[in-house]
Amino acid sequence: MEFTIKSGNPEKQRTACVVVGVFDNRKLSFAAERVDRAARGYISDIVRRGDMEGRLGSTLLLYNVPNTLADRVLLVGLGRERDFRDREFYQAIHSAVKYLNETGAYEAVIYLTDEKVRRRDIGWRVEHAVVAACEATYRFDHMKTGSSEVRRPLRKLTMSVPMRSDLLIGEAMMARGLAVGEGVELARDLGNLPSNLCTPAYLADMARKLASMYPAEIKTQVLEREEIEELKMGAFLSVAQGSETAPRFIVMEYKQPGAKKKPLVLVGKGITFDSGGISLKPAADMDQMKFDMCGAASILGVFRTIAELKPALHMVGLIPTCENMPSGRALKPGDIVTSMSGQTIEILNTDAEGRLILADALTYAERYEPEAVVDIATLTGAIVTTLGRVASGVLGNNETLVRALVSSGDDAADRAWALPMWDEYQEALKSNFADVANVGGRPASSITGACFLSRFAKKYHWAHLDIAGVASKEGKEKGATGRPVPLLVNWLLNHENRDD
Repeated sequence: MEFTIKSGNPEKQRTACVVVGVFDNRKLSFAAERVDRAARGYISDIVRRGDMEGRLGSTLLLYNVPNTLADRVLLVGLGRERDFRDREFYQAIHSAVKYLNETGAYEAVIYLTDEKVRRRDIGWRVEHAVVAACEATYRFDHMKTGSSEVRRPLRKLTMSVPMRSDLLIGEAMMARGLAVGEGVELARDLGNLPSNLCTPAYLADMARKLASMYPAEIKTQVLEREEIEELKMGAFLSVAQGSETAPRFIVMEYKQPGAKKKPLVLVGKGITFDSGGISLKPAADMDQMKFDMCGAASILGVFRTIAELKPALHMVGLIPTCENMPSGRALKPGDIVTSMSGQTIEILNTDAEGRLILADALTYAERYEPEAVVDIATLTGAIVTTLGRVASGVLGNNETLVRALVSSGDDAADRAWALPMWDEYQEALKSNFADVANVGGRPASSITGACFLSRFAKKYHWAHLDIAGVASKEGKEKGATGRPVPLLVNWLLNHENRDD
């Protein structure tokens, strides 16, 4: 879809559709008032009759509005005016674009970006309108044989800015929003692919493809089983040993002139299918275990976005990827494995496999002497119980890093919430037979999972994002979300602009 920026009055737009807002007290937005004045009260009459009450996300399409040049005017509910903030803005844009995409308007001019959002400037509004629009028009129908195309899909979307002086910042933030949207789309596509196609080799090929698309920005190296064995990544290999599908360890690097020497390292969990291994998962909903590689997918999405924007950053992506399957060779409860760090791990549950592959990747990260490391993983179902599907969980060994991630999530409309990781929680991981157990029981299991990872991240500032609740949706909207690509991109770009 094509995005453009313009400044002008809504009643004078010669387009297929003009989009304006209505608050839930039936108050017209500024742009809606302009249209209403031109139409001599046409819209206010409709609102007074109760056809549009302003409920957040509601829509009403009007044809042939008097004294306007647009074919249609779409009214979108903005909710209560005093509560119109980040989430409400995002939802209003999403609802409007989704409706337009399904009803045959091939182009539209959106005036919702003119609306004031608390603590957000016009640049923020344009960027997040583009991201919301990309999300609203996303479709995954690659595997369907029949035609499922939207009838005359939305092809061009113009974002309005209040003044001509806003056009320059609007253009820049539109480009940033589109780059984020493309990164999110890549992460969603990878997550939605079935595990018989999206294998470790497929993820490796995608990393190579990104390097070929952006040869000046991205370098990719893929290590196969023999090279992984040479690194003595015993924890990683123990998870992979039960599958016929060979593991891969993907190393990506992005560096631009002016970047700091010490890189920021992202580590993504890449379990392309998680059966639970010998500790087999229940059959119900096991199909959703193809989403267990969404941490890896988010790194590939971030690299796509960053390569488009070309900030002065030094960034490394590490993706250990394999399947977790039961077989005669599979890892068993009671086994003890030796990690790349030399620490021994007692396996109490083979379904706690993500932390095993991450442990060796976190040890590998030491060689970069990084400024900071963030791992991203669908690590625990318990995080869904704790935070639902609203926020990622954040834990780490450096409060400044944790706060920066939470703040970046707030700014990106991709929320995260910090959880404690006090020393007392480490007690649960004690083992009679090895240096550490791979699980600490049901209580606080999201926290003890992070505590396990912290034992392999002592030599640098580190944070862990548990995305099990936000990486995918269930029910009729089942599918990957692409989160936390927006959060991570925002954190990286904030880091580029930080004064040290």
